[in-house]
Amino acid sequence: MNRVFVCSCFGVTEQQVKKHAEDGACTPRQIASACKAGTDCGSCVRRIQALLGRDACPRRELVDQGKPVLSKIADLEEAA
Repeated sequence: MNRVFVCSCFGVTEQQVKKHAEDGACTPRQIASACKAGTDCGSCVRRIQALLGRDACPRRELVDQGKPVLSKIADLEEAA
């Protein structure tokens, strides 16, 4: 399997970033919380943004509105 590294500082691959996005990370900051990518030199943040894109994200609307985002989708559903 060919690994494409997004973050050289912490050895984070494109596949790992995509997996964190599938698990609900919608922003580079949330990716950073999940795997540290983008927290050292910062040169990978734009690449992370490109991987995340503006696709449908369960929490994107809350993020765009500046509202707090809960750590788990299930928590969000329970809070409603």
